[in-house]
Amino acid sequence: TTVHWHGLRIPNAMDGVPFLTQLMSIPDDKFDYAFTPPDAGTFWYHS
Repeated sequence: TTVHWHGLRIPNAMDGVPFLTQLMSIPDDKFDYAFTPPDAGTFWYHS
């Protein structure tokens, strides 16, 4: 599972596209997303 953001200008490694920008997490695995959103607004995401 990953989290993919729409509309946020964030580092590519935080974009959450499995096997493209990061590895897919497996059960009991952990990935910490760490970024500062550069713009205020309402954005959406999905996993």
